Amino acid sequence: MCRKTAILLFCLTFAIQMVWAKDKDTSSLNEQAAYALIKRVLPKYANRFKVAYIPMEDNKDVFELEASGEQILLKGNNGISVASAFNYWLKNYAHCDISWNGTNLEIPTPFPMVKEKIHKVTPHDYRHYFNYCTFNYTASWWDWERWQWEIDFMALNGINMPLAMTGQNALWDRVYRSFGFDDADMDAFFTGPAYFMWFWAGNIDGLNGPLPKSWMKSHEELQKKILLRERELGMKPILPAFSGHVPPTFKKRFPNAKVDKVNWEGRFADAYVLDPEDPMFQQIADRFMQEQQKTFGLENHLYGADTFNEMDLPHQDSAYVRKIGKAVYDGMAKTDPKAIWVMQGWLFWDRRDFWQPERINNYLSGVPDDKLIILDLFADEQPIWTKTKSFFGKPWIWCMLHNFGGRNPLFGNLDYIAKEPAEMVHDPNKGNLSGVGLVPEGIEQNPVIYSLMLNHVWSDQPVNVNEWLKGYAHSRYGKKNPYTEKAWDILHKTVYAKEGSYETIVVARPTFEKDNDWAATDLPYDPLALVPAWENMLAAAQQFKRNDCYQFDLVSIGTQVLANYASVVQQQFARDFKQKNITGFKQHTAEFMELIADMDQLMGTRRELLLGKWLNDAKKWGANTAESRLYEKNARDLITLWGGKDAVLHEYANKQWSGLFNGFYGKRWKMFISEASDALKTKKVFDQKGFTEKVKTWEWNWVNGTEQYPDQPTGDPTEISKKMYAKYGKQITAAYKKLKLTKNKK
Repeated sequence: MCRKTAILLFCLTFAIQMVWAKDKDTSSLNEQAAYALIKRVLPKYANRFKVAYIPMEDNKDVFELEASGEQILLKGNNGISVASAFNYWLKNYAHCDISWNGTNLEIPTPFPMVKEKIHKVTPHDYRHYFNYCTFNYTASWWDWERWQWEIDFMALNGINMPLAMTGQNALWDRVYRSFGFDDADMDAFFTGPAYFMWFWAGNIDGLNGPLPKSWMKSHEELQKKILLRERELGMKPILPAFSGHVPPTFKKRFPNAKVDKVNWEGRFADAYVLDPEDPMFQQIADRFMQEQQKTFGLENHLYGADTFNEMDLPHQDSAYVRKIGKAVYDGMAKTDPKAIWVMQGWLFWDRRDFWQPERINNYLSGVPDDKLIILDLFADEQPIWTKTKSFFGKPWIWCMLHNFGGRNPLFGNLDYIAKEPAEMVHDPNKGNLSGVGLVPEGIEQNPVIYSLMLNHVWSDQPVNVNEWLKGYAHSRYGKKNPYTEKAWDILHKTVYAKEGSYETIVVARPTFEKDNDWAATDLPYDPLALVPAWENMLAAAQQFKRNDCYQFDLVSIGTQVLANYASVVQQQFARDFKQKNITGFKQHTAEFMELIADMDQLMGTRRELLLGKWLNDAKKWGANTAESRLYEKNARDLITLWGGKDAVLHEYANKQWSGLFNGFYGKRWKMFISEASDALKTKKVFDQKGFTEKVKTWEWNWVNGTEQYPDQPTGDPTEISKKMYAKYGKQITAAYKKLKLTKNKK
């Protein structure tokens, strides 16, 4: 071999080794992150697992698991894939379940081994997670410990595209101050911590603020931890960008700027948006992106910015529509030429009369096809892709919204979720479908719906719900049981048969009406048919009474049965009042109030169903008494009145929580019953309008109150459930049968 050839071979070998070493170092980083996750989830058994790197397949994430001596070998192309392999073993071999509402990690003996190699490739480039609303309806008060758990949950379930909105207010503060804005300007701009979503979307300014500097500092640091963990696991977090929303004093600071007023459906004061052709639009966007690059890094190139969320555009001509979309994208791309705009498609559904297909196409046409990904946010009920030729060739993601306001009754459509995301993968009209997404307004509710949806991350085939539910119950409780399987079969045919959230009348501002405001009580299933699910779950109590998942599910089912029945009792005392039946009214209102107290006691056995936890989590962020008080007011307002004494969104974010039932809903009903009883006794017309105004004042005082509620559960969930069934089971069954007979006679 000549000297020249030998040198060339040496250089080539060295280059290959360097590339291999670089890849090895990169994979090693993810291996370390994935193994650290395993140790967090299952520390006692972490030494039974090994982690190894394998490359992507057809540019898609992949995982494998197999036996390696006495260990389980988990392989993946990044930390997410390895974590997904680990979760596959947990669910299918160890029969364990990790959820927001209960976790079962009882590993069987002998230790479950994998007999044959399992190989999975995801059909989706992107698996998106979070709605902007989730950052408030659920995550307003999360600390690093809670965020770390959620990031692990995401990785275990194959999520690779999470929204990452935490901490951005600190950046906006620095950006606008660099343009000369002061404390007064920013105090009028930033909302309190429970309302960031609507601030980020440009709906509102200043509500329940001002925002303390300590919050901005602490959450900037929190975001750094979030991003570091998400990125080391292989996720591509979506960072914020400029959408045109500016402080209300902008025109005062810059008189020549072209600023338009916008309003969120007449609910709050006007907000302000900068015209896309004003030169300051790009200046602000550039400065924000530069600040973000310096603070959080821009290596993932994904950015979220939504324009005119639930609002009319200030100008509706086609030129303006195209300009605003282009301006938002340009505001990302100048600093980051690889920028991709990830846009929620909610505006296209919410203002569907305005956003006709040709107008949507015009709006999107200002952005290159490969630089925009659209989230079809409400595709599980109101898809937009079918009306827009799959968004006219732009990449898009099929999303399940499911939840509004973080409300937590049992509801959902298992059959639809089981098939639709899988069928989409094979639909000839899917266009540039790029993934699936979970975008609930609030989480920590109905874990079965999300567990089923996440099944589609690693599969392109529909799910047989009946069989899947048997496996779900097995993993959730650790062992098979005919009673739990029967309970889930009943749940499948009742609460999980149709989409749509249906509330108990308990959470509504009191009236004699069956439905009011955000509380719709007409159920899409026979409430009597749900009672046997409670009975069957109770029949499994001896085997599962110490199981965390079982306890939550038992309490949730019992609460739902009682919540449904409360609406029946309310309508009974409404009839009593109309018929001037004083005796019946007294009897049924007493039963109603007792039912509220019993539901409060039942929910009080579970920590995730405690008002006190929500309030105390908020107060803990305060650097002083005044800040804690501000955060508590934010926490109280969001879940009750939402935005103040006269807010039209009251009860939008209602919760079936212990503490709220006795401390808020129950007290309102007590006031109502007292005044209605006085009217009945004195034969006067009940003044509903006068009562409503009076109760508004009481509600606002509650929002500004400081009374404490327990943040630790009380009582045994199984024993309290048994007690409630013994008290109400036969009574509820008899009441529903009587109602059916009455309806049949009519």
